[in-house]
Amino acid sequence: MTYDNLLQYYKDNSPRVNRISSKEYILFVEELTAVFDGFKALDIPAWGIKKGELRVLIGPNGAGKTTLCDLISGKTKPTTGYIFFEGKDITNELESDIALKGIGRKFQTPKVYDSLTTYDNMELALPGRRSIINYIKDTVTSNDKEKIKSILEKVNLIEHHDKEAKHLSHGQRQWLSISMLILSKPKLLLIDEPAAGLSDLETQLTAELLIELRNDHTIMVIEHDMDFVRKLDSKVTVLNEGKLLAEDNITSLTNDSRVIEAYLGR
Repeated sequence: MTYDNLLQYYKDNSPRVNRISSKEYILFVEELTAVFDGFKALDIPAWGIKKGELRVLIGPNGAGKTTLCDLISGKTKPTTGYIFFEGKDITNELESDIALKGIGRKFQTPKVYDSLTTYDNMELALPGRRSIINYIKDTVTSNDKEKIKSILEKVNLIEHHDKEAKHLSHGQRQWLSISMLILSKPKLLLIDEPAAGLSDLETQLTAELLIELRNDHTIMVIEHDMDFVRKLDSKVTVLNEGKLLAEDNITSLTNDSRVIEAYLGR
């Protein structure tokens, strides 16, 4: 699909003009720009992700991938434009309110507490227990315990439930970080480079985990590892210089001269 056709496709599916699209697309952005000190870091006329998708975002450093995630999560406010989540405008909402609406984000470096066990990290991540004070005061319900057990089993960490996080492998820490995030049942997961620093086995298991998680969540993954992207076998969006460059499956994109020149050929 050419850039003009891609752009027209998304413009035709804008939630502001197409009510059907507002139900199909969990996330949609329009006329979205981010300008920092006169530099336009992002310029996306229209783009979206449908409910239940596992979408991968690739592009060279400085392409605007992290900036887009910052705007979606509310960490940074756009210079112009709109961000729709489940058909509702969240452009100017606080980062904390956006998280409560169902957008969860995992950064490249796992955010876990090294001195706590795997299980204790999960307890701390339970909704309403985001501080040590609440963690000490609150009582974990049997339902919470079952939920934690179920998630740890899904990510192959149940056998390490009593191990301090500092003794987990890098891949296991990534899985724990993702587990802590999905404990709050986000509808949309933004995951930054989950394969970074992983062994071959951990990379394969992480791909399998994300594919399984798409049954319950919509997922957007930022990734540089092309082998990992191939394992995900999902639609891929390419950003370059803050703009949409192309969008297709990874096999087609690896043969796209525009993508080769801008990214894959580097």
